[in-house]
Amino acid sequence: MRAILDAVFYVLKSGCPWRLLPKDFPPWKTVYDWFRRWRLDGTWERLNAELRERLRWRLGRDRSPSAGIVDSQPAKTTGVGGEQRGFDGAKKVRGHKWHLLVGTVGLVLEARIHSAKVPDEDGIKLLLEPARYRLSRLSYLWVDAGYRGRGRRWVEEVLGLSHLRVDLEQPAHGQ
Repeated sequence: MRAILDAVFYVLKSGCPWRLLPKDFPPWKTVYDWFRRWRLDGTWERLNAELRERLRWRLGRDRSPSAGIVDSQPAKTTGVGGEQRGFDGAKKVRGHKWHLLVGTVGLVLEARIHSAKVPDEDGIKLLLEPARYRLSRLSYLWVDAGYRGRGRRWVEEVLGLSHLRVDLEQPAHGQ
């Protein structure tokens, strides 16, 4: 299993295609099968959560964060992509968009990838809905102006987190 993990990390770090995995690793189909299996059963997410919680504990913080920062970024993709591909009119990018929720330590709490045509006001729903019970201490959120309107209302009303404060400015770097 260690060789399979090393091979997965090699592909993720180097960016090489699975089929071009060097021969000193297990066969690429085997490595990809394990990677896919762990992605589908949530192993990667559980591993990230456990490592994040342990690091926060070592830093003298509560294992679960009380504050976070949400932002998105579109990424250009090839002409193939089906429904997951779209056009972000604000950034003039055709492709995908990812939304990230990070804690104030800078560790990823939640990530979602979807079509670039999804506006930030709707993307915040796709990001926070799956995480709302796991991140029960979250009470402060920094977002930029792209989350005004229905995104902010959804965070405050639909999630039932009236104590969740949404700012329209991100903290200055280093604060």
